[in-house]
Amino acid sequence: MIPTAEPKPGKRRFLKELLGLSAGATIIPIQPVQAAMNSQPPRRSSGKEGARYGMVVDLRKCIGCQACTVSCSIENAPPIGQFRTTVLQYEVLDEQQQAAMLSLPRLCNHCDNPPCVPVCPVQATFQREDGVVLVDNERCVGCAYCVQACPYDARFINHETQTADKCTFCEHRLEVGLLPACVESCVGGARVIGDMNDENSTISQLLNEHKEEIRVLKPGMNTSPHVFYIGLPDEFVDGVDGQASVRLTNQF
Repeated sequence: MIPTAEPKPGKRRFLKELLGLSAGATIIPIQPVQAAMNSQPPRRSSGKEGARYGMVVDLRKCIGCQACTVSCSIENAPPIGQFRTTVLQYEVLDEQQQAAMLSLPRLCNHCDNPPCVPVCPVQATFQREDGVVLVDNERCVGCAYCVQACPYDARFINHETQTADKCTFCEHRLEVGLLPACVESCVGGARVIGDMNDENSTISQLLNEHKEEIRVLKPGMNTSPHVFYIGLPDEFVDGVDGQASVRLTNQF
């Protein structure tokens, strides 16, 4: 007999409930989740109590070296060719019509109103009380609904695990007092992460100091992203797509 791979316990339990194959041969209902951004499931009580993490990316300091991409890959070990964060490069024209390069770091925006959470049929994607959005790989069935729901192209199906994958703000490092790998390795100090509920934190001071310059990607999606950019041209606010690639354009 050819051995077959057993599904993970979480997935086995989900499939069993879905098919109604319980001990009493009764159907076990799965808690319904409304697939709408305005109907977010409750946040899970984990993470730093009372905190709300966010990240500021200062494009004036980013040199496009991809140190963040490399360090993230070393820290989190996604499959070769897949990335949780990367830096896209654009060729743009300045006011004098001179060509210049813009380096734009991309990652999960850990939105306050994340559209990826309510569309998950097994509630594998969830948000902690401190705002960090995570994926429970023991529950994820790889349906890719969350990948399609994300307007920032920040999610992908991991080729090795066949489950959803993305930036986690290196929550495992935050919980022991360390910086995310991308922040720690940034040679220009372009990335700053911190507790936005702490008015004395560096990120709170940056947001206050540069409040007229702060931009987020695709604000019209009403996701309330918590990755903020300083120095982002207005043309890029609603006009950026793509995730892990290098693209050149002079349309802006």
